[in-house]
Amino acid sequence: MAKYGTKQIRNVALLGHGGSGKTSLVEAMLFLTKGTDRLGTTQDGNTVCDYDPEEIKRGYSISASLAPIYWQDAKINIIDTPGFLDFEGEVHQALRVADASIIVIDARNGVEVGTELAWDNATAAKIPKTFFINKFDDPEARFTKLFGELREKFGHTVVPLFLPMRVDGIIKGFLNLIDMKAVTYDNKGNATLGEIPEAFKDVAEQYKTMLYESIAETSEELMDKYFAEEPITREEAVEALHNGIIDGTIVPVVCGSSKDLWSIDELLGIIADSFPRHTAKAYEKLIDSDSEKNIEIKSAKDTSLFIFKTVADPFVGKMSFFKVMTGELNNSMTLRNTTTLANEKMAHIYTMCGKKQIEVDSLDCGDIGMIPKLASTRTGDTLTSSSENIQFVKTVYPEPFMSMAVLPKAKGDEDKISSGISKLLEEDMTIKFQNNAETKELVIFGLGDIQLDVITARLKSRYNVSVDMRAPKIAYRETIKKTVQAEGKHKKQSGGHGQYGHVRITFSPGEAPGLTFTESVVGGAVPKGFFPAVEKGLLESMQKGVLAGFPVVNLAADLYDGSYHDVDSSEMAFKIAASLAYKEGLSKANPVILEPVGELKVTIPDEMLGDAISDVTKRRGRVLGMNAIDGKKGYQLLEAEVPFSEMVDYTIALRAMTQGKGKFTFNFIRYEEVPAAVAPKIIEEARNSAEAE
Repeated sequence: MAKYGTKQIRNVALLGHGGSGKTSLVEAMLFLTKGTDRLGTTQDGNTVCDYDPEEIKRGYSISASLAPIYWQDAKINIIDTPGFLDFEGEVHQALRVADASIIVIDARNGVEVGTELAWDNATAAKIPKTFFINKFDDPEARFTKLFGELREKFGHTVVPLFLPMRVDGIIKGFLNLIDMKAVTYDNKGNATLGEIPEAFKDVAEQYKTMLYESIAETSEELMDKYFAEEPITREEAVEALHNGIIDGTIVPVVCGSSKDLWSIDELLGIIADSFPRHTAKAYEKLIDSDSEKNIEIKSAKDTSLFIFKTVADPFVGKMSFFKVMTGELNNSMTLRNTTTLANEKMAHIYTMCGKKQIEVDSLDCGDIGMIPKLASTRTGDTLTSSSENIQFVKTVYPEPFMSMAVLPKAKGDEDKISSGISKLLEEDMTIKFQNNAETKELVIFGLGDIQLDVITARLKSRYNVSVDMRAPKIAYRETIKKTVQAEGKHKKQSGGHGQYGHVRITFSPGEAPGLTFTESVVGGAVPKGFFPAVEKGLLESMQKGVLAGFPVVNLAADLYDGSYHDVDSSEMAFKIAASLAYKEGLSKANPVILEPVGELKVTIPDEMLGDAISDVTKRRGRVLGMNAIDGKKGYQLLEAEVPFSEMVDYTIALRAMTQGKGKFTFNFIRYEEVPAAVAPKIIEEARNSAEAE
């Protein structure tokens, strides 16, 4: 296998709405460049990048996957990303190591929510963007309408480059505005250049003017030539296009069809000629304990890798995907993990094409590869030959807020569930797992219901454990609202020593979260030696309230009187007496149920704010305020407080309400009293659950 240097390597993330044809575009690139001998489809489940059994079954991408494309003298590492929001973490991983992006659009559907999110994500990652409008074989696709949408939504940096010639609803070829030629394709994707037909010359000139206006803006020299109406040469246009793509002043639009292999060669040519290499940004960000700093890529002699992705393959083992950030990597090296300080041998280095592993001896700076079975390395770690503990800035992942309780279908599978999920946690940084001791449930958190469904399927297929999922139990509390006095007497005679404990206790609402225990006994009615037993009896009793068996909080108890027996009194007797007083007292002290309430912050488009407020109100939420968001025009930040019990399906509801544009965070702030109308239902459900157990 030929070795490729840094100048020849391009790392490109494919972004876009689900179903826009990203995976099909990779297939077309591989087929055209002889990387495969057949053109796979997601419908047939035989594509290179969607190789996971769950992807094949579902017909869409779940994980980001790699495919190196060799075009001219360039190696193009394509990273195909999922389009569904549930797998957004995979997109962030890809963008962390990509040096440019291609946003794929379905020609029939136009600009969708996924298109806007892809633009925002690529902009946040500060990498160049290009639009590829796919599926132009669809008779309903119209370039004029689509291009107008793109410019309206994303501005005048969007420029035409390669557009279709449609006659009577049929694509006859494409207009190449740089060469001002007509391009036609045979059924193998081979292009033929020709003169632009007379019927399309005016259209070509119109769009060429748009393109060259943007090209002229890349330098003062070209601007002067443009205003002087002097011709800009093809070489100047190509160089200006390269510079404009890199600095973001030009976002070219290429139209084509991956199914028919239209424009695939043009797109590959743009990537090879105009997309930046890894060293174009000159610096790579490092982070230490206090602040970020930079390392100059070009001058760095030490080899450093950033682990951007981990796959827990049940057959191969742990596979660590990396980008060579500085220096050159070869298979004789041993690098140090700057997080764990463990040494890792680079004995086997692979490049990946879907699931296919191709072993190589070395990879140059900027290239992407995989190393299996690194014992002490996880996603986000840095490996280096440097003596310094450098760490590259880690990928920032969206936080998961959708939770479900995981229930084994077979008894005794709890350990297998925990073991399987712990391996999946290495692979997917957007899921969290919790063994909730209070509710006695295994709870998993994800970005959406599809992601959680995939997790259950992988537990079955990879680790042979079947599970069900249900809404998690809410960790309610109980407390009291008034002050009462109660008596507890435990007296038992059964031959020999008996049992005797007698207490009188004042119960009242407490200020501290747990038990505030005091003693005001006079005259030795209860000896001091039994005070700890009374307190312990109350603490144990507080684990279950008198209404629905939830833990009791904010309770003050004052032991003010009682009696004892010289022979029969014991610590156990006074513990029992305290529990009897507890049951009597709390029942009379106006007990209430408390529910956890969280702070909700929703980022939402202006036009959808009313619907969001109405939805929060239906969830028993209190709206605290709305504010415009700096730097995010057309969006509002809605702040509210909402009970946890009303937020189980909020991830799904918000996506449906905002077509995926809304984002939220939700974090616990305090407990509040449950409304009187809601409490009976909670009590009934708790009692039914206790009986079932």
